[in-house]
Amino acid sequence: MNAEIITIGDEILIGQIVDTNSQWIGQQLNKIGVSVYQITSIQDDKQHILNALKEAQERVAIVIITGGLGPTKDDITKKTISEFFNDTELIEYPEVVAHIKGLFQKINHPFKEIQRTQAQLPSKATLLMNNLGTAPGMWFYENETVFVSLPGVPYEMKGLITNEVLPRIQTRFKLPFIIHKTIMTYGQGESTIAERIDEFETNLPTYIKLAYLPSFGKVRLRLSAKGENKEVLETALNEKITAIYQLIPEIITGIDDDSSLEKRVGELLTKRNKTIATAESLTGGQIAANLVSVAGSSAYYKGSIIAYSAEMKNNLLDVSLETIKKYTVVSKEVALEMARGVKQKLETDYAIAVTGNAGPTTDKTDKSVGVVYIAFISDEKEIVQEFNFGQPREKVINRTVSKSLEILQKEIL
Repeated sequence: MNAEIITIGDEILIGQIVDTNSQWIGQQLNKIGVSVYQITSIQDDKQHILNALKEAQERVAIVIITGGLGPTKDDITKKTISEFFNDTELIEYPEVVAHIKGLFQKINHPFKEIQRTQAQLPSKATLLMNNLGTAPGMWFYENETVFVSLPGVPYEMKGLITNEVLPRIQTRFKLPFIIHKTIMTYGQGESTIAERIDEFETNLPTYIKLAYLPSFGKVRLRLSAKGENKEVLETALNEKITAIYQLIPEIITGIDDDSSLEKRVGELLTKRNKTIATAESLTGGQIAANLVSVAGSSAYYKGSIIAYSAEMKNNLLDVSLETIKKYTVVSKEVALEMARGVKQKLETDYAIAVTGNAGPTTDKTDKSVGVVYIAFISDEKEIVQEFNFGQPREKVINRTVSKSLEILQKEIL
């Protein structure tokens, strides 16, 4: 069963906002056995929308559209869909009008007649009640294709997908099971791993696919199985995972069941009842942001000291001015003193510190752009590693964050 996601909005195409809706919808569809065949972003243009709907209908059984359902003149999705289905009759739903009035009353905002248009849907549409906003969703079924039109506001869209769309899709279609297992590897590149498991990959059954997902300093190996019997799929995947473990055991760091590295670090810290603090320079707090993105992180994460300048490294982390003068701020010596300083001040079991040249200039250091030092310390151990993440600046910062979390996971284990 294939689906296509169509996002409508000039703001996506000019880069004003990032299309996170499609990513989330794709994940949810996959969980119930629907494969996303294509994702399309188009302008707020009638003919463009009509063409996209026609082309999608020829490719897939389910078309999900987001955006363009507001009450203003630039929101043309509803009118255009009406034209696509040759359905010019609009039906007003009193329950939607009452719902909109109730939302406006809560914020002491007067109800305006322009809002009434959002309660008017094409006669061929099935109402999908939007309890979180003013624009309801619409469900159409024509020529064996389901069309779903949803508001573009993320939390409204998510509510409708969860409460209305997914249950209806599961009721209408007989869906297969799609199961993913991702093996996390560290220390070798994509091509090297591919050589080592070439025979394994060649002998995979047709219902299991292997994908290589390289990123900063790591490669994820995603095994995907699709079929009618969930138990058979899970057994087969577990057997294949065991086989990969036998082929490349020294570079596997674990199994990623859709959990982030920061979440796994948090689970390790929680399990061991340990705490951690971070000292950051070039990353400006991004390591901290990743760690606190996990619910419950306050149980193990004490905080961060962002010491960007040499003066702040000295004032806030007690990094010796003599050390800075002798080795410069981008050095293993400074990284270690930063880690020691934050561990002592925040009284934690572990600490990690980063300092480096993100670029484009190297300021007052003797290290090239891309050179980064990451220090990890505990009560029993102190280590510091040097990396050269190259250019540009964004890449250096992102790789530093990723590598820091990897080091944390490895050392805590």
